[in-house]
Amino acid sequence: MSLDFRNTNTLWASIITETLKRLGLTTAIICPGSRSTPLTIAFAQEKQIETIPILDERSAAFFALGIAKKTNLPVALICTSGTAGANFYPAIIEAKESRIPLLIFTADRPPELRDCHSGQTINQVKMYGNYPNWQTELATPSLEISILNYLRQTIVYGWERSLFPTPGPVHFNIPFRDPLAPVPDHNSNYLKSQFSLKNFFDYIQKTQQELPKYASFSILHHFQEWRNTERIIIVCGTASPSFPQEYCQAISHLSQTLKAPVLAEGLSPLRNYNQLNPYLIATYDLILRNQQIAQQLTPEIVIQIGDLPTSKELRTWLETTQPKRWIIDPSHHNFDPLHGKTTHLRISIEQLVNHCQLEANFNSKYLQIWCDIEAKIRQKINQEMTAKENLFESKVAWLIPQTLPTETPIFIANSMPVRDVEFFWQPNNSRIQPFFNRGANGIDGTLSTALGIAHRQKSSVMLTGDLALLHDTNGFLLRKKFIGHLTIILINNNGGGIFEMLPVSKFEPPFEEYFATPQDIDFAQLCATYNVEYELINSWQHLQQRLNPLPEKGIRVLEIQTNRKADAKWRQENLGKFAKGIDSREVL
Repeated sequence: MSLDFRNTNTLWASIITETLKRLGLTTAIICPGSRSTPLTIAFAQEKQIETIPILDERSAAFFALGIAKKTNLPVALICTSGTAGANFYPAIIEAKESRIPLLIFTADRPPELRDCHSGQTINQVKMYGNYPNWQTELATPSLEISILNYLRQTIVYGWERSLFPTPGPVHFNIPFRDPLAPVPDHNSNYLKSQFSLKNFFDYIQKTQQELPKYASFSILHHFQEWRNTERIIIVCGTASPSFPQEYCQAISHLSQTLKAPVLAEGLSPLRNYNQLNPYLIATYDLILRNQQIAQQLTPEIVIQIGDLPTSKELRTWLETTQPKRWIIDPSHHNFDPLHGKTTHLRISIEQLVNHCQLEANFNSKYLQIWCDIEAKIRQKINQEMTAKENLFESKVAWLIPQTLPTETPIFIANSMPVRDVEFFWQPNNSRIQPFFNRGANGIDGTLSTALGIAHRQKSSVMLTGDLALLHDTNGFLLRKKFIGHLTIILINNNGGGIFEMLPVSKFEPPFEEYFATPQDIDFAQLCATYNVEYELINSWQHLQQRLNPLPEKGIRVLEIQTNRKADAKWRQENLGKFAKGIDSREVL
């Protein structure tokens, strides 16, 4: 195995080729052209992949289709920029309809040479419409290691999507800048001396080509590796499973078998089924703000269930420490924004636990340290929150799980509410059902989504900031058709509190007008306009009284007025303090 470090483009193309070879690619069909030169050279030099040049793109595509039909493996199909790729279209349609895996690589001009009559340039992004299983335009090639990691993992993900959950075509559009020929460049040669081929590629396994059978394939192999590692953690992101208790029990079973702490996102049902898991860690974001402890708690293996949690501290820690990671989720989505050494197991956590006969593992000092630190920080948080009598944003997320009726559905809006839930949502046994729009993480449609969740269901709650509610006040027009009850806990800090946590908050102007964007709305009058019940909350006791019990009908707004800048200052001064007083000698 070798990579071509002659220049940026040759390295980029050889990483694509090497990754595909390790995944199991056996055949590449190449059509002639200039812009695809780096890819052509890389594939032509790889002796373990049969590389076949074909002049006519339409014929080449159907030829690749025939090979893929026979082998049931993806075949790579490569062409230059312009109309060349358009000739692949009929075969791509056929591959989609007949469920045949193809990997289409269309070379392209870089963004600065588009829409300016530079020649042999058309709009190639999503040029095959909805026919590919998945399609993306790769980043313009560069030598940053993080971008090379991204390239490798994106190719791995594309391979998977060509096979799972249903085989079909995948399209990569690749912009290349000059030089296209393998002209030597000293920058890439310097990288060669810093680069570890073994570390970069060795985790990739050909078993990923058997993804349709993954639910019953090779689980025990992975499980044995987990059992032989003490420094192992389970990370659980947002989740709204149909059967939350079974979901939590499965994770608990795996955790207790492996003696692994469970770092559970605030929007995971795990925090609301606390009695099921003795190793639940809810304060991981605050723990990891202590850099010394974070370094000493570095894991060797991470088992990620579904999405990564919201926590930036956690994501940065995982990206910095680079543990081996397994992602457990039955869908075909890519849940690895960190582009790490990741293996996706396309199976649900419930299926995985049922598939394996799990027996209790050894006692773990590593686990005990996590649990001891968690207990100390939770105690500090409880003392801090109990002592604060004034109304402020972060305490709302701490108080809600202690107050709501059992099994209440709650929709958490994006921006600052979801962060406070991540930091301060107390583990409890109330079986509260969290819901959210964490796909694109926007604030649009917040009220309407919450009403949809509550319609014909148990009395429900929404936690939101003022801007997210104002962005969807037309949702109140659903009032006449809505059956059930929704209580809206409105944290009104007159602006975008999330922006106060960003560096741009120090620049005034234009911060207040263009980022915080205060709207100065009288919500009592707004609610009156829509004939929606409204109440201004004046104390924590007042809020608790209004949250338990909940009404059975109608829409109600409970407004909590807070000071945006004071609350942001409190977070900035206190989030890092909760783990500061912990003696680092307590850690391995």
